Formats: sequence, C-alpha cells, structure tokens
Amino acid sequence: MKESIVTKLQSLVTRYADLEKSLADESIIQDQKRFQDLSKELHVISPVVLAFQQYGELKKTLQQTTDMAADADADMRDLIQDELQSLRGQVDAQEAEIMTLLLPKDPDDDKNVYLEVRAGTGGDEAALFSGDLMRMYHLFAQKNRWKWSLVHANESEQGGFKEAVVHVTGKDVYAKMKYESGTHRVQRVPATESQGRIHTSACTVAILPEVEEIDDIDIDPSTIKMDTFRSSGAGGQHVNTTDSAVRLTHIPSGVVVECQDERSQHKNRAKAMGVLKAKILSIQKEAQMAERAEQRRIQVGSGDRSERIRTYNFPQGRVTDHRINLTLYKLELVLSGELSFLVDPLTQEDQADKMSQLQES
Repeated sequence: MKESIVTKLQSLVTRYADLEKSLADESIIQDQKRFQDLSKELHVISPVVLAFQQYGELKKTLQQTTDMAADADADMRDLIQDELQSLRGQVDAQEAEIMTLLLPKDPDDDKNVYLEVRAGTGGDEAALFSGDLMRMYHLFAQKNRWKWSLVHANESEQGGFKEAVVHVTGKDVYAKMKYESGTHRVQRVPATESQGRIHTSACTVAILPEVEEIDDIDIDPSTIKMDTFRSSGAGGQHVNTTDSAVRLTHIPSGVVVECQDERSQHKNRAKAMGVLKAKILSIQKEAQMAERAEQRRIQVGSGDRSERIRTYNFPQGRVTDHRINLTLYKLELVLSGELSFLVDPLTQEDQADKMSQLQES
C-alpha cells in the first residue's frame, strides 16, 4: 500500500478517535444538530477505519509468523509456510477492501430517478425501439423490486413512444441506472421493410437523479445589509418623521427589496424579509431547473446515431457497449431486463478508474 494512502488512513484513525471523544462530550450531546452531524461523520468513516485496523493486525501477525519461520527448523518451517501463504492472501484481500472503501462515493447513488426515453433518428422505427427500451427498464425495475410510476408518455401512431418519462423509486436506483444515459442505437429489419434491409435508428436515454425541491430557505443574517429611511406618501403623522421604511440588500445575490407599508420599522423589516426570501427562493428554483436541463442535454446529446453508447444488433443477437468495448451475444436476455450483464462491468470499470486516480494521488 502506498505511503500517501497509509497517511490518509492514519489521519482517518485520528479523526475517528476525536469524533468518539466529542460525542461523549456533554455540551455536544446537548447540541442535537452538532451531535447528529458528528454521528453521521463517524458512521461514514467507521468502515474504512475498522478495516484499516484489521489490516494492521493482519500485517502484525504476518510479520510475527515470518520471524517465527526464520527461526524454525526445516520441518516446522514447511508447516509455517502454509500459514504464511494464507496470511498473505488475507492481507491482500484486506488491502483491496480498504481501497474499495476509499473510493469516492457518488452522492446521488442512493437517489430515486426520473428515467426519460426519447425517439431520435429513425422515425417510426426509433419510436418502436424506445418502447422496447421502456419495457427493458421496466423489467429491470421489477427484478430490483423498484416502484415504477409513469409521469408522461407521448405514444407514436405505429406503437412505441416518441417520448416517455417514468419516476423510479427504490434502493440504489441511480447507482444501477446512471450508466444508461446517452444514445442507444438499434440495428434491425423493420416489420415494414419488404426488401429485408437492416435499418439503423436511435433513442436517447436520460437518467436524472431526483433532487429535493426547494420549499424554504434560510438566509444568514450576516449576508443582509439593512438601510432605513423615511416613508414617503400618505401614511399619517409618522410619515417623514421616523426612519420606519426598510431596504434589505442580500449581498451574495445582489437582490434588493424595500418596504414602507407599515408605520413600524420592525413590521416593515419582517415584510421585507418575506419578500427577500421569496425572491431568492425563486432564483434558486430557476437555477435548479436550469441545472436539470443542462444535465439532460449533456446526457443525451443530439440523439444522432453516431453518438451511441450502446448498439443493439437484432440480426446477430448482439449487444455492444462502446464505452468499455464489451460485446455480448445475449440480446434477448438483456431486453428481458437482465441488465446486470452490462451494469456490473460498467460499475467495475468506473471503480477501476477511480482506483487508479486514488493510487496516483
């Protein structure tokens, strides 16, 4: 194991001990939010810390056994060699487990998703294939015991879908579905093709992790500048005699609101704060929608056949995932929802890339 990784692990062990000490502190126990945050952090790092401690014990035992073998006679040394081989295997396995635990986790992996399938190049044949893809994903969802809820569907006249959107909920939905995003290409002879020629068409798939809707917002008081001034216009004896009107400026966003409806500065400030929250909330929701749209655009591309991530070749019963150069002659199985033949290798490839980056850091 690289020294830099050992250093990272040792720092996690130190942090683990600090967290245990903090969580026993009465003042932190009284602060529920702080206590929950620290408990969550402890829960996150516990598996890798415990694995590293077990790794240390195995290394220690291996060293002791190696020393014992050096001092043993020939007959005893032969017996110890079997134990040494077993210990080396355990050390290697434990190191591999630690490296896997250290891999950065996708924060969206445990989220539900919106699955969008749209017909691309190929007209009616593309719409028919989008229907095939929807059935494939529905069967995959059933195998994983996920809940499948249709949000929107625009069916084509010949069958299939011009577009369809489904909400999929359950355990690790995004983790198992995220590699499906992109252009899926199909090669087959359409039912309407009298000459038996193979046609190529495409559909786009987007896997969008569900995000929490923004319903409220907390604004840090230190980010708000408040100015007071005298009200103008009708308002009774207090008009132009007291600085009851309020102007609030949210420094990070530059949003400015004013309120002078009430005679009380306190009431005007409360009203202005309500307006300010509403405006910032609106800005954040617009940004959230823009982010979703951009995420969809990046995932699906233009829907052109040349942008494919996967090809389904019906005449040959072949499925090829072009990202990892994987070809399987299991088309019927894949279309029946056995997507693990593709999902597992894609996940392993992704983890291998992350492992390589981790070892280089």
